[in-house]
Amino acid sequence: MEKYVGVDVGGTNLKFGIFLSDGQLIKKWSIVTDYSDHGIHMWKQICEEINKNIEKKDLRGIGIGIPGPVLENGFVEVCVNLDLHNFNPASVLKEYFPDVEIAVVNDANAAALGEQWKGSGQGYRSIGMVTLGTGVGGAIIIDGKLCCGANGLSGEIGHIRVNSDEKEECTCGGVGCVDQIASATGIVRYAKKLLMENDAESSLRMKEEFTAEDVINAAKAGDNVAEHIINHCMKYLAKALAAAAYIADPEVFIIGGGVSNAGQYLIDIIQESFNTYITLSKKKALIIKASLGNDAGIYGAAKTVIG
Repeated sequence: MEKYVGVDVGGTNLKFGIFLSDGQLIKKWSIVTDYSDHGIHMWKQICEEINKNIEKKDLRGIGIGIPGPVLENGFVEVCVNLDLHNFNPASVLKEYFPDVEIAVVNDANAAALGEQWKGSGQGYRSIGMVTLGTGVGGAIIIDGKLCCGANGLSGEIGHIRVNSDEKEECTCGGVGCVDQIASATGIVRYAKKLLMENDAESSLRMKEEFTAEDVINAAKAGDNVAEHIINHCMKYLAKALAAAAYIADPEVFIIGGGVSNAGQYLIDIIQESFNTYITLSKKKALIIKASLGNDAGIYGAAKTVIG
């Protein structure tokens, strides 16, 4: 029986899925990623996990989602949040699986492909995908085709510069990126800054450390400071989505990643702000929540080799 593997390389874990040609997910699992020695051990981990879980005679393809811009030949110059530089995943994996089709795709592009194939994007020809996690990823699909661009930068919404008040440098080398304010990391960072700058009452002050989820939950519970934080951070995401809409004009923007677990509460905030930035048309792109959750990346990675 022909089987395909989708691999999603994340900031903490490597996620794996084994699929049949019709897209049926028959097994999934994850392991903690070993990024030491510039990722050398990571490739060994990937190959060992595939070998342990699928017979080589059944393996037809491996798709891998990478958190960085992927050039047309599969070469990756940098994964800024993982400190990995100048490598070609397909070439590395071919040494272990010489007779297997291997495809490499940006992780947000993989999530977009997965959502359009088996998730919230079904029925839409043109979508924008945003992943809100440790960083902010993005992808654009137009008329059913993934837009990668000449240098693999298409859809990199997280590194659109939107915040002129930012002083610190982003991991990409820029200043004022969406990633710095709308990611889970960015939400916490802004929250800590705001709490230091004023003495407004907030339940967040009762926690020695807190996460983006804590901030969102506090906002949902009516904490005025937390509400301001989420509205402020999502305003910058909405501004970037509006910029993307004026270029690509997708039917929907799908919001995925861990922060999207906030559900419709967060979606409504983004939609309301987004609508204020789109002034040339009464019809606005819909903002919707991803439905595949953490599995979107493995679905999309597998789709690149299933076709």
